[in-house]
Amino acid sequence: MQIVLANPRGFCAGVERAIEIVERALDVFGAPVYVRHEIVHNRHVVDSLRARGALFVEELAQVPEHSIVVFSAHGIAPRVRAEADARGLRVFDATCPLVGKVHMEVGRHARDGREVVLIGHAGHPEIVGTLGHYSGPNARAIHVVGNAEEAARLQVRDGTRLAYATQTTFSIDDIKPILHILQERFPALTGPRKEDICYATQNRQSAIKELAATCDLILVIGSPASANSQRLREIAAQQHVAAHLIDHADQLQRAWFEGRRRVGITSGASTPEVLLTQVVARLQEWGAGPVENRPGVREHVVFALPRELAGAVRSGT
Repeated sequence: MQIVLANPRGFCAGVERAIEIVERALDVFGAPVYVRHEIVHNRHVVDSLRARGALFVEELAQVPEHSIVVFSAHGIAPRVRAEADARGLRVFDATCPLVGKVHMEVGRHARDGREVVLIGHAGHPEIVGTLGHYSGPNARAIHVVGNAEEAARLQVRDGTRLAYATQTTFSIDDIKPILHILQERFPALTGPRKEDICYATQNRQSAIKELAATCDLILVIGSPASANSQRLREIAAQQHVAAHLIDHADQLQRAWFEGRRRVGITSGASTPEVLLTQVVARLQEWGAGPVENRPGVREHVVFALPRELAGAVRSGT
């Protein structure tokens, strides 16, 4: 059985930045550093940071006053930042800059008096944070739509003043039928100047499609809580290829590989490369043959640390 690795795969620039923010905060200030929600949706990453002294909490009420707190890559509502300021917390915001772009779009629509259709998964931390940016005296209504059926049932106040935005990790293929229905129903619907789906999501989804075209089994390494990892598995399955989402090598089952000739492997944007390396090693222990590392889009995006943290790193305080 041949192993074929997708490219690009694994960490994106937003995830690398978020993890580095927690690591640098620990380096400069020492433990504990509090993190609101999981910094990214990956158990290995969270456990590694916890071992260094990061404490993960769900609400700021769990953080002692005047402590160091990091907001996760998924983004927050403005009220959360206001609560942190009121309690004297020293904040380092790890919100992915691409999520921040969606926040600004939604806020602009609220100020301009447009209703908004937010395409994504209700209850996902990114959606919860984005909803909080739709506020102000001119705000009308914001609606979360997750599939074509919900788009067909959507009721709005004024279809002539309507805009849409999307969760950055949503499936490109899932957005298309939703948008088609919305645009048919509301011809005046406006969208972002540049697509909200992040470059890393697009690249990884394109890579998994290419992988599925030549493999008879797909493994996606990532957390079940990771929206982008879930989408990768779904995309492979939509290509009529057996596909499994696993957290780590210990979840592999020998029966999956009986009669398989080519197994394709990729990893979600919040998955460290070490987990993929361990999966490959386990398959080779079981007798898998050579590894082909597919060519793919080169990603050169780098996001800077927050100015406040970069200054603290330089000064050591």
